Amino acid sequence: MRMRNLFTGVCLAALLCGCKDRAEEPNRVPYREVSGTFSIVAVDPETGVCGAAVASKYPAVGKVVPYVRAGVGAFCTQHWHNPPWGERALDLLAEGRLPEDVLAELLRNDPEKDRRQLAIIDMSGRAANRNCSGADPSGLWWGSAAGRYYACQGNTLTGCEVIHAMARAYEQTQGSLADRLMAALVAGDKAGGDHRGRLAAGIRVARKGVDGCWLELYVDESDDAVADLARQYTALKHEAKGVAQ
Repeated sequence: MRMRNLFTGVCLAALLCGCKDRAEEPNRVPYREVSGTFSIVAVDPETGVCGAAVASKYPAVGKVVPYVRAGVGAFCTQHWHNPPWGERALDLLAEGRLPEDVLAELLRNDPEKDRRQLAIIDMSGRAANRNCSGADPSGLWWGSAAGRYYACQGNTLTGCEVIHAMARAYEQTQGSLADRLMAALVAGDKAGGDHRGRLAAGIRVARKGVDGCWLELYVDESDDAVADLARQYTALKHEAKGVAQ
């Protein structure tokens, strides 16, 4: 009921294995589009569920920033995002690499390493963040926060409260991992989100034993993307949602 009230309120008030060639490929094809973004990655070790949620002024952001894999974990590549790193990061994680080692591997020969913002978490709940030290002028504010089995991160934000609000919402919301991801996204949006606007949002959730994404929802272009995503989620009938939904 708490989650339903949260989503209703928002709606009514209206957010890349060890092969050398593969390792070098992302650096040969640079991605210079800035995905000003706030996102969250999280896992539930008890249920074997992992997920990520994201929102941004960048179009169809839910399809280029978050990556999830059942039994492995979740990863986000943002600011100067690099989509080929999504599956590579999860491949490395699946090999048993620690999250911080995965980030080091991705960034080692990257000429744009100071413009990347990354987040990764494995199924044990071990998380690692890498913030961009050379953000573009539009960045205004960027940062991250990690807690028990989750990590929040963002850039091009209205301020630090966006990340703080996301962390609070994830920790305080009762329900499934998907419920808590959505609550964090809504909270970040209500706290200001991406200072440039609310164009797109998305959530991806994976569960052990299910191929691909167990749950995925996207809003690719909207005037109020997180509110629209919350409406979709509220109306959805899916096992990923908590019993109170």
